[in-house]
Amino acid sequence: MTLLNEDFLLTNEMGKKLYHDHAAKMPIIDFHCHLNPKEIYENHNYPNLTRIWLNDGLFGDHYKWRLMRTNGVPENLITGDGDEYQKFMAWTKTIEKAIGNPLYEWAHLELKRYFGIDEPLTSESAPRIWEKANALLATDDFSPRGLIKNSNVKVVCTTDDPASDLHYHKLLQAQEAENGFKVLPAMRPDKAFNIAATDFNDYLAELGQAAGITINNFADLIQAFEQRFDYFEALGGRLSDHGLNTFHYVPVSKEQVDQILQKGRDNAPLTETEIDAYLTALLTQLMRINQAHDWTMQFHMNAIRNANKPMFAKIGADTGFDSMGTQADIAAEFMKLLTAVQIDDHLPKMILYSLNPNDWLQLATGMGSFQEGPVQKIQLGCAWWFNDTREGMQEQLTIMAHQSLIANFVGMLTDSRSFLSYPRHEYFRRVLCNLVGEWAARGQVPDDEAFLGKIVEDIAYNNAHEYFGFFKN
Repeated sequence: MTLLNEDFLLTNEMGKKLYHDHAAKMPIIDFHCHLNPKEIYENHNYPNLTRIWLNDGLFGDHYKWRLMRTNGVPENLITGDGDEYQKFMAWTKTIEKAIGNPLYEWAHLELKRYFGIDEPLTSESAPRIWEKANALLATDDFSPRGLIKNSNVKVVCTTDDPASDLHYHKLLQAQEAENGFKVLPAMRPDKAFNIAATDFNDYLAELGQAAGITINNFADLIQAFEQRFDYFEALGGRLSDHGLNTFHYVPVSKEQVDQILQKGRDNAPLTETEIDAYLTALLTQLMRINQAHDWTMQFHMNAIRNANKPMFAKIGADTGFDSMGTQADIAAEFMKLLTAVQIDDHLPKMILYSLNPNDWLQLATGMGSFQEGPVQKIQLGCAWWFNDTREGMQEQLTIMAHQSLIANFVGMLTDSRSFLSYPRHEYFRRVLCNLVGEWAARGQVPDDEAFLGKIVEDIAYNNAHEYFGFFKN
């Protein structure tokens, strides 16, 4: 069997039919990614494979950076100012040792789908792969917009601070008909969550200025958020996203929240309980606002961020120094928040991700207690980050099927900063089709291609189309 042949990851006949005749043809809705709308609008081609694949300054693929460090590559050939061909060769020597790692499969899938390169990336093949890929990168099809359009993507949801003026989203909105896809903002209010940061008060001033509101207390902060939701929605915003690395439900009075907020603004020391109380109050109000706008809230839970403090100080966040969190009761604490919000009937649509797969069953069973209103109001999010593997995807799909309705699942996203990441949707769809095919082979579901094909098509695209409402007037 050759690497990445047409039946890659497909081990049964029904799975092959489901993928080739149903899933493969479906468009993509990438409802969570970290692409830069400025780069999409300006549409400049990348000069070489290193710049689009590995790093462009301190922006790039920290999945790859972690492996390169593991292989002893010096930092100047990862995020530094080293020679770009030498960086590519350092990545090549890393990928040669990465069998069994999903990056081995993703890298070769990207080479095959975008560049038509079938041979494995090795020290021997690297020079000709570099030459062929770089020649193609100079063409119109390999501009950011060309890559999105040719990947059959209909919607790209970026990740945007609430204080953003969304300048490039406005420009891209005017180009939708020409581009053939939407680029929509998704609100990520992490800076408003980080009350213990030394620049927290500066951020509140920035947010207030964007909203036209002077933020003096918690009520002002919520009013500012309400204005920003209106602003984002006018440009097609339908989702918010929240990093919840740890969480404990701590309800307090309005007066106490104001006191905690003031301590944060003054850079006074805050206890963990005070931070949790602030987060509880803020999340409660953001859930109310999301529900009022019929948005979907995404929660990314249980991660340890920036564990290597010296490297964080040197090159910053999102550079490959994060890991799985271990808060064992985070799902139970989150359910307390859902209970409190449900009492006031303010529970929005939600997608729940955890970096720790030990949380998945608890989240899946917990969300089943709050499914009221829209179809699959609460979803168990796809296998996230370090779980983004064949086995991780299969486990998440199995838990979703066992504890909820897999046919309602909104499917895959890239969660990526790279314009070459759309084959991750293909990877997910192949895993999905193979799993459903296994169920059919064991007699667990009907051996009916039309029936199962419709479910696969829905998970690949149709469910996201309906759930998020990106195309509603």
